[in-house]
Amino acid sequence: MSGTDTRWLVLRLSAPMLSFGRVSIDQVGPTARWPGSSMLTGLLANALGWDWDDRARLQALQDRLRFGALILREGDTLTDSQNAQLAKADRGWTTRGAPEGRAGASYDAPHRRRRDFLMDAEYRVVLTLALAEAEPTLDRIGAALDRPARPLFLGRKPCLPTRPLRAGEVRGATVYAALAELNCATPCPAAWPKDDGPDGHRVHDVADTRVWSSGLHGGTRALVEGTL
Repeated sequence: MSGTDTRWLVLRLSAPMLSFGRVSIDQVGPTARWPGSSMLTGLLANALGWDWDDRARLQALQDRLRFGALILREGDTLTDSQNAQLAKADRGWTTRGAPEGRAGASYDAPHRRRRDFLMDAEYRVVLTLALAEAEPTLDRIGAALDRPARPLFLGRKPCLPTRPLRAGEVRGATVYAALAELNCATPCPAAWPKDDGPDGHRVHDVADTRVWSSGLHGGTRALVEGTL
C-alpha cells in the first residue's frame, strides 16, 4: 500500500530510562538519540513471542520496517557504572511465567561495564511495513503490542515502559507526513529516513541495522534530522 492511504502504527516510548544503543567500544555502551532498526525489530519480536534463534524471521521483519520518530520530551543522559558477579546458573524474570537462563560461563571476577541511558524522555514512533500482506501484518503487531507475549523493555531490560506502547494510528504518504499527523504543540525534534521526507537540518549515517544471522551490526542507513 502506498500514497496517502499508508497506515502507520504510532508507538509511545516513555519510561524513566530509555536506551537506543550505539556502536559500543569494549565495555562502554552509549545510547543514540533515536530508536534504531534493530532495537525496534527486537521490541516487536519480543511482543510477538519470537526467540533470538528466529534469525530468518527477525531479518525479514527488520528489512520490512519503515519508521521515523519525534521527541516530545528530551531526556538527560545518565551513565551507569555496572559491577556484577555472574554465574552460569543465574536466572532473570524477563519471560512470562518462567525464568530466563543464560548460556555464558561463570566469572571469578566482577563483570564491569558502563551503560548510558536517557532519563525521563518521551518519544513517538510511526511505523509501517513493506509487503503489507506478509506475516506479521501491521494488525498482528498492533495486537501483540496490546497484549505482548513477554514483558517489554525499551532498549535494555531495566527500561520498562510507563504506559502501553500502542498509541493509535495515522495515515500519510511518507514517514515525514505520518510524523506531521501527530501535531506537536511546539516544534519537536524529529528524524526520518532520507528520501522519505524533506532534507531537514542534518543528514547523517546511522549504524543501527543488525545482520541477524551473525548477531552483529552491519551496514548503515541515512537519517535526516529536523523539526516538526
